[in-house]
Amino acid sequence: MSGPTREPPARAGAREWVALAVLGVPAVLVMMNMSVLYLALPTLSRDLGPSGSQLLWITDVYGFLVAGSLIATGALGDRLGHRRMLLVGAVAFTAASLLAAYATGPGTLIAARALQGLAAAFLAPSSLSVIRNLFRDPGQRTLAITIWMTSFMAGGALGPLVGGALLQYFWWGSVFLVAVPAMVVLLLTVPFLVPEFRTTGGGRLDPVSVALILLAPLTTVYGVKSLALDGFAPVALAWVAAGLLIGTTFVRRQHRLATPLIDLSLFRVPAFAVSVGGMVVVGAVLFSTSLLSSQYLQLVLGFEPLTAGLWQLPTAVAGTAVALWASGLTSRFPPPVLMGTGAACAVLGPVLLTRVDGGPGYLVAGSVLLFAGLTPFMALGTGLVVGAAPPERAGAASAVSETGAELGGALGIAGLGSVAAAVYGDRLADRLPRELSAHLDGPAAETLPAALEAARQLPPATAAQLVGAAHDAFTQALHVHAFVLMPLLVALAVLTLALRGRAARTPQGTMSPEGRGADVRAGH
Repeated sequence: MSGPTREPPARAGAREWVALAVLGVPAVLVMMNMSVLYLALPTLSRDLGPSGSQLLWITDVYGFLVAGSLIATGALGDRLGHRRMLLVGAVAFTAASLLAAYATGPGTLIAARALQGLAAAFLAPSSLSVIRNLFRDPGQRTLAITIWMTSFMAGGALGPLVGGALLQYFWWGSVFLVAVPAMVVLLLTVPFLVPEFRTTGGGRLDPVSVALILLAPLTTVYGVKSLALDGFAPVALAWVAAGLLIGTTFVRRQHRLATPLIDLSLFRVPAFAVSVGGMVVVGAVLFSTSLLSSQYLQLVLGFEPLTAGLWQLPTAVAGTAVALWASGLTSRFPPPVLMGTGAACAVLGPVLLTRVDGGPGYLVAGSVLLFAGLTPFMALGTGLVVGAAPPERAGAASAVSETGAELGGALGIAGLGSVAAAVYGDRLADRLPRELSAHLDGPAAETLPAALEAARQLPPATAAQLVGAAHDAFTQALHVHAFVLMPLLVALAVLTLALRGRAARTPQGTMSPEGRGADVRAGH
């Protein structure tokens, strides 16, 4: 005897699609905030004079704080309301952007970037969970999430152009002011376009879990960065061990709580587990490669910021086009097939990056293949993660998805970036004669911007020798980075393709997403 016929989910109308356009603003800003910073690094390095460690903190503390805060803010949004979280995040991001723009030293800039990370953690999961609740029809939801993910690609495309133009005519702090008018638009439109979504009876937010999930990635990644820079020093190993212990404590605590921050049973769904793990790998690969590519274009090839931004434009355009194309193919191919095939094609990118000394064309072509190949994973993997959770847990599931990408970005910059910095330092020391090495101390021996600044204080012949050695060392670091990426991408492709036919399975004793009832209160 067949059961009752289930009513099809309501389809979204014009208001929902306009709301989606507004929700794309935070996505654009999050990606733009990263890409413009990469272009600004050479300029701000000359003005603020950060050490090698401070330079890495400027780039990756944002990702650390986002990754450590997303799950807590996602769960908080489920309880307090996602529209409210969006508005609070917009105000905080505006204030942090102003502080970053007018920072007078590395310490102030690092603090401002940390505050930006906390604010972004309010924005991202709330945007995605609102989309999950606005678009109940599966086909519309897939398209909406793809468009939202494409907003990140748009931010990547606009970032180099806008940042390059600003750096051409203004000081480096101007790149942080781009977020201010956009956030004002968000504050003015969200109250009228986006209804409030929150869980009824969501339970009390556990402050101990919030502290643990914030500390676990911070201590672990700090230890990883220390290992890359200092080798297997006892202090670095202790930081990694402390981070793993904190993470283990967090997981065990979630099993005991009646209302955990993360529903760990979701990780028994193969599509959810592989998608989240893959997000970590993809974030690490893309963020670290963007950082090194931007520096290579400006500091090795000598391009002006705007020219460097134009050279990076094809990468973002290709990623955006592939994201929309992959979304249209989901009716013919399972998402894991599209994601795994893209990751396999992305392996060709690092192959071309090993030839960057042959000209900028190799860098652009390699970046295009890498980013375009991994774009389907970002767009479709996010849909798999969000679709595995019921509507009342959309904020927490969205946060897990975003945490994977942001934690991967932080790990990529801290880990892969630190490996590149270590290769650069070793190569530079090998290339320089002993008498010239005496001119390099502190930051000048650790980063390419500082080495080029030190060269300006030397006689022309000696300066040329230092610049040549520094360029060669950085190119070698980029080569090593490319070789490290290859096995990561191969493993990602194999694991994702193994999901074919299993993406919709749920663990025994759990309900499919469609079968779970939603207990969500919506209103204006």
